[in-house]
Order: sequence, then C-alpha cells, then structure tokens
Amino acid sequence: MASKLLRAVILGPPGSGKGTVCQRIAQSFGLQHLSSGHFLRENIKANTGFPRTLVQAEALDKICELDLVITLNIPFETLKDRLSRRWIHPASGRVYNLDFNPPHVHGVDDITGEPLVQQEDDKPEAVAARLRQYKDMAKPVIELYKSRGVLHQFSGTETNKIWPYVYTLFSNKITPIQSKEAY
Repeated sequence: MASKLLRAVILGPPGSGKGTVCQRIAQSFGLQHLSSGHFLRENIKANTGFPRTLVQAEALDKICELDLVITLNIPFETLKDRLSRRWIHPASGRVYNLDFNPPHVHGVDDITGEPLVQQEDDKPEAVAARLRQYKDMAKPVIELYKSRGVLHQFSGTETNKIWPYVYTLFSNKITPIQSKEAY
C-alpha cells in the first residue's frame, strides 16, 4: 500500500492509453485505479449518463484537491487506428488491440474464453466524431488544470515510450513499490 494519499487524474482522448497507464501506475505505486470510463459505461446502461466536462472538473474540486493531472497527447491517425482495432471483454473490461495486444485466439478473451466485442463507438465510422467531441470538451478542462500548475502533458504514439516519463513524475510524488522496468 502507498505511504500517502495521492490524487491524480489521467486525461486523454479515446484510445490514448489511459487505461494502460492507470493500470501501470496502480501496480507500480500501490494506488487504486478508479476508471471514469467504467463508471460512464455503467451510467449509460442505467440511462443516467455522466459528462466529462468543465462542470465535472469543477464538481470534483468541491470533493478533493488534485495533486497531479496528466494529459496524453496522441496523434489523430494513431488514435483512429487504435480504436478501430480495439476489442473488449465486456464483463471484465479487458481491452485487446489486434495490432499490439491481440488475444491468443481471435475474438476470444484470453482468461475466460468468452467472446470479445467491438463497441459501437470504436467502429471506424464513429471514431472521428468521438475524437472531435473529446477535443471540444477537454480543452477547457485542460486549461483549468494548466492554470493551477498541476497539469503534465505527455505526447507520443506508444504507451511504452510515454510510460517512463509518467513513472518518473509519479516517483517524485510517491515511493514506487515496483520498478518501471517491470513492464
């Protein structure tokens, strides 16, 4: 378990690697990962919805003060390719990518053997609209955290190349329990 409480938010467009980065942070630093995407999907199923907007960021301010905000800047073409090749195991949320993290058997979850699905909004025709929507909603949120001095931006096309920089940033805030080379 981590020696102190650290509150961080990872921002990035769909397909930017937020889930992978969060999983690595949780494992390396003994922190808990709360996925807004998971909560968002649950709210959509329940028809309650939950926007990722400046209003949401301001509501979060009333609950707690953030120590770090990271934004992942990934080129549009990279995101488009990642999303259109992404398949998910719905019950667990495990994500596969046919190019760099394929399942052992095509269309089947490695652990349960259950079928994988491609979310409607990951299909190529929906991707461009999702990315435009994210950009419009995220800009004021990013500016808010930038003005507070807690924003750290990382750019690239591969999570494995961005990860060492994220690890170093977190290492300056909290003691790791696992080295970055574990990945």
